[in-house]
Amino acid sequence: MGGVGEPGPREGSAQPGAPLPTFCWEQIRAHDQPGDKWLVIERRVYDISRWAQRHPGGSRLIGHHGAEDATDAFRAFHQDLNFVRKFLQPLLIGELAPEEPSQDGPLNAQLVEDFRALHQAAEDMKLFDASPTFFAFLLGHILAMEVLAWLLIYLLGPGWVPSALAAFILAISQAQSWCLQHDLGHASIFKKSRWNHVAQKFVMGQLKGFSAHWWNFRHFQHHAKPNIFHKDPDVTVAPVFLLGESSVEYGKKKRRYLPYNQQHLYFFLIGPPLLTLVNFEVENLAYMLVCMQWADLLWAASFYARFFLSYLPFYGVPGVLLFFVAVRVLESHWFVWITQMNHIPKEIGHEKHRDWASSQLAATCNVEPSLFTNWFSGHLNFQIEHHLFPRMPRHNYSRVAPLVKSLCAKHGLSYEVKPFLTALVDIVRSLKKSGDIWLDAYLHQ
Repeated sequence: MGGVGEPGPREGSAQPGAPLPTFCWEQIRAHDQPGDKWLVIERRVYDISRWAQRHPGGSRLIGHHGAEDATDAFRAFHQDLNFVRKFLQPLLIGELAPEEPSQDGPLNAQLVEDFRALHQAAEDMKLFDASPTFFAFLLGHILAMEVLAWLLIYLLGPGWVPSALAAFILAISQAQSWCLQHDLGHASIFKKSRWNHVAQKFVMGQLKGFSAHWWNFRHFQHHAKPNIFHKDPDVTVAPVFLLGESSVEYGKKKRRYLPYNQQHLYFFLIGPPLLTLVNFEVENLAYMLVCMQWADLLWAASFYARFFLSYLPFYGVPGVLLFFVAVRVLESHWFVWITQMNHIPKEIGHEKHRDWASSQLAATCNVEPSLFTNWFSGHLNFQIEHHLFPRMPRHNYSRVAPLVKSLCAKHGLSYEVKPFLTALVDIVRSLKKSGDIWLDAYLHQ
C-alpha cells in the first residue's frame, strides 16, 4: 500500500483512511483510451472511466483532459470548487508521487504558478462578480428590439423596406441573444449555477430556438481545447475547409474533395450565409432528438411558435418562411465573422499538451476595444481574457487585461491585439494561406 502504481486492495478507488497510492506520469499516460481515462487535479489522480458519461459537461469534454493535469481547466469551468470536489472524491485512486512534477512534459512550471497567482488576484479584485444592472440592460435591449421589429411591420405593413429593416433589427437581437446565452452558459451572471442554467434555457430556447445543452456540449469543448483538431468542434471542419496543419496533411495524401486553393472564395457562399440556417439548425435538432433533450425541444418549439404566430398574419406561410430565412442568414454572417476573427488566423493543429495559459494564448487574439466593438461582439473582442477566465463577467475583461499583458510580457508570450477590420480580413487571408499550402503540398510532395 502506498507504493508507486499500487492502487490498493480494490481497483478504482482509494480506501478511506488508508495512505493514498502514488503514481508517476508514465503510468498515468497509459490511461488515455476510450473507456480508460485518468486525470490529475491538484496533484490527485482520479479514474473517470465509468463516471465520464455522467459528467454534466459531457464525456468528451472531461475526456479531452485524459492523462493530463486538469487543475486549471477544473478551476476555470466550475463555480463552487468545494461542491464539485464532493463528486470527485469517490473517483480518487491516488496522488502524484512526491518526486513527480505537477504537470507532465516540458511545461513552464513558473508560468503555471504565475497564472494561478493571477487567477487568485482576479478573485481578490472581485472580477468574477457580475453587475446585475449590466446584464439586465442587455436582456432589456434584446426584448426591446424584438418588440420594435414587430411594431415596424404592424404599423408600416409588410413592404420590402419595413421587412428589411425588421429583419435587420431581429438579426441584431438574435446576435445579442447569442452573447447573453453565452454568458449564462459560462455561469458568469448568477452566483448559483442553477439560475444560470435556467436563464440560459429561456434565452437559448425561447429567444433563439436552440438547445442550451447542445450549445454547451460543443462550446465547452472549444474552450477546453481551442483550435485542436477532433477536440474543438469549431475547427474540425475538414473536408469542407482546411485549416492549419490539415492543409499539409491533405496535400501530402493527395486529397482533393474541393478546390481548397479557392476556399477563401467559396467561404463567402457557404460559410457566413449558411452556418446557423443550415448547419446549426440540423445539428441542434439532431442533438435534441438523439440525446432526448425533450425540455430543450419544447423551449425551441416555443420560439418557433412565437415567431410564426407573430408574423404569419402579415406575410402568410411562404412570406414568413422567407422572413425567417432572411433573419437567420443575417444572424449567421454576424456569428461567423465575430466568433472566428479571434481564432481562425491563429495556430490550428493537433494536440500539443500545453498548460492552460499557453494553450489559450496560442489559439486566441484580441480586437481593439471601443464602445461599438464591445457591444457588437458581446465583448468577444477580449477573447484572450475570455478564454483564460471563461467564468468572468465580460464587463470586467478590460480590468483584468493589463494583468494578462504583464504575464505575457514576463514569459515572452504573444498578446496580439488587432484593429477590427484587420481581424475580419485576416479570416480570409488565413483561408487563402491554408489553401495555398495545400496546393503546394498536393503538387510537390
